[in-house]
Amino acid sequence: MFYHDDKLQYPVEVEEPDPLFAKMLQEAIGGVEGEMRVCLQYMFQAFGVPDEHEEYRKLLMETAVEEIGHIEMLATAVAKNLEGAPTELRDQMSQDGAVNAAMSGMMPRQYLSSGLNAMPVDANGAPFNASYVVASGNLAADMYANVMAESTGRLLAARLWEMTDDPGMKDMLSYLVARDAMHQNQWLEALHSLGDADDPFDHLPVPNTFPEEEMPDEFDYSFMSTTRDGEEYEAPWTQGPSVDGNEEFSFLSELDLEGAERSISKADPNTHNETK
Repeated sequence: MFYHDDKLQYPVEVEEPDPLFAKMLQEAIGGVEGEMRVCLQYMFQAFGVPDEHEEYRKLLMETAVEEIGHIEMLATAVAKNLEGAPTELRDQMSQDGAVNAAMSGMMPRQYLSSGLNAMPVDANGAPFNASYVVASGNLAADMYANVMAESTGRLLAARLWEMTDDPGMKDMLSYLVARDAMHQNQWLEALHSLGDADDPFDHLPVPNTFPEEEMPDEFDYSFMSTTRDGEEYEAPWTQGPSVDGNEEFSFLSELDLEGAERSISKADPNTHNETK
């Protein structure tokens, strides 16, 4: 169950409305790096966590609901940046046909479809795509996906911070940058907690439940070089202990593989793939 409080999670103030910046903020709502993605990602991950891992379900759901608050903040920021936009656009359109076509850089649908409000779309106007959401059912895999999601989200917020001179927008985005830092740390901490106290990477490789005897030993810790010279080189991923502590990294050139002949059977005649 969810309960709504009629307050924003953090203040959202805009001193100088900027329709173009409103368009940029849409990426933080409905883009692949945006808050809709992490909100739904954490929520669907939480839905699949079994009772024995209740502490992870709580962690995921608490953060998912926090992200709903971020969406609300950003939607408010979009609306505030669009305030007064129609009059400004009419004035510019009457003076310049090119500006008429460009709509002052704003997203036309923010006026035509939502009446100067935020939409569940990205900065190009593409609707939010649920395929952005990662919820594999494997806690370790999902936590790694969450670190990536928060990393790209923080990168986006930092870039948006650089794009504006509005003090209110900088303040709001600084808050989001800070929260993304915390979220990266909490997911990493959760990952470490999945391992042994003395071996925080005990959860690797993901999934770590696949029977080892079924894996060919010569390939599971070998870096494969696909360059034509096949020359071996020294790097942390070509030699030394693996991150999970189970084996030693090694170097393998693709040129040394025996390989296999490509073999595909004749096309089904019902597909009409062949000519007479």
